[in-house]
Amino acid sequence: MTSLIQKTLGSGETRKWLRLVIIIAVLFFSLVIASTGPEFMMLAVVAALPVLVVGGYLIIRYPPLGFLLIIAISTVFRIEVPPIGMIATVVLLLSVLWVFDMVVRQREINLVNSPTMTPLIMFTAVVILAFIVGQLPWFSIAQVPIDNQIGGVAIFVLSFAAFILVAHQVRDIRWLKWMVFLFLGLAAPAVFIGMRVLPGWRTLNQLLLHSKTTGGSLFWLWLAAMSFSQAMFNKKLAMKWRVALIGVLLGYLYLALGRNRAWTSGWAPTFVGLFVILWVARPKWAMPMTMVGVAALILLFQPIYNSVFIGDNEYSAVTRLEAWRIVGEIIKVNPILGLGPGNYYNYTLLFPILGWYVEFNSHNNYVDIVAQTGILGLVCFIWFVVVTWQLGWRLRKQVPKDGFTQAFVYGTLGGLAGTVAAGMLGDWVLPFVYNIGIFGLRSSIYAWLFLGGLVAIDQIRRAGGSLD
Repeated sequence: MTSLIQKTLGSGETRKWLRLVIIIAVLFFSLVIASTGPEFMMLAVVAALPVLVVGGYLIIRYPPLGFLLIIAISTVFRIEVPPIGMIATVVLLLSVLWVFDMVVRQREINLVNSPTMTPLIMFTAVVILAFIVGQLPWFSIAQVPIDNQIGGVAIFVLSFAAFILVAHQVRDIRWLKWMVFLFLGLAAPAVFIGMRVLPGWRTLNQLLLHSKTTGGSLFWLWLAAMSFSQAMFNKKLAMKWRVALIGVLLGYLYLALGRNRAWTSGWAPTFVGLFVILWVARPKWAMPMTMVGVAALILLFQPIYNSVFIGDNEYSAVTRLEAWRIVGEIIKVNPILGLGPGNYYNYTLLFPILGWYVEFNSHNNYVDIVAQTGILGLVCFIWFVVVTWQLGWRLRKQVPKDGFTQAFVYGTLGGLAGTVAAGMLGDWVLPFVYNIGIFGLRSSIYAWLFLGGLVAIDQIRRAGGSLD
């Protein structure tokens, strides 16, 4: 019996990891019970604890399973865990396990050799400094509650952590394939649910889709970018699947330009991404299509303008411009490090917007970054975007042609461009704690995971691994 137990549990190191998983599980459920009350949660703990222990052990053995879990939860799992939600909780646990592995087992902090690491580390330091200086009373009004400030810090740090985890833990291209095709397979039904063509679409929408996922443009952007790039440029993918992905893309375009055309940030970043993919992958195709697109915009400018600026879009544009001006005035008190994560929102009460004294946010990710972390934060973000683009631009010629990896690089470059555009329109690459909140990671997390895939590909290539 003793030998059987030893074979089941494995080495002493494995048993040490199992003890760690059990401790984390107990702490996790203790927090949940403290937040929601013991009556219902005690039953949930008894039912879920074995699953969590086994799942945690598998993730320790195969860390990229955690990324598949994040994608599955974000895409089709509606249940949240207070106080920070499922996505933030899983990213946090994966980060703790990774750091513990480096410190306890490897006994060294070993980051990959990639130009993308430095701006993220610097950005993390800036966020922490901004949080510290954010405790100063910048204006004569009560400060933001500390838990909301910590939530703002967590949004930054956990977003960076998702990128860094993928960059360090994906060492086989098959994991990246699983991430992409799991995402496409789970996300594709959202298109047809949104089009209301599936039987029981209302029930499916309530059971499967989370508003923080489908309500964020980055979900749709990355669905379109990955569908398009894999369908068009992955010639090793079976034709039936390439046709299916084109069907998903066409369904999305029908939905975006039809029922959802008033939601500009829901389709404009995607068009940016698709055109960038074309320009990167097939410039000869992109040139005539761009010329046709520009001509159509010129000829149909007024109808397009009337179609887009419907409902409250025109009023929204006016208020956003005024919000940017006011937030700019607030930022002047500390332009270098900003006012700290989440803080500026509370100070907007002192500045009337169109005659109203109300709390508001900028609806612009870049204005938000400066308001929270100052010019230094914005510099770090731009630095990260530039070096990530350069990495993808270099990789497009260094990976095998016409296969999954090259199509992934094309799609990720387009996704990066679309993500940058989405930030300008108020969709959140780095969610704002007082707008979409930390639950907004459900939509933004795709960008950080797939961009981290570029670093993973570069590391696999340097190590001489297969990229087919």
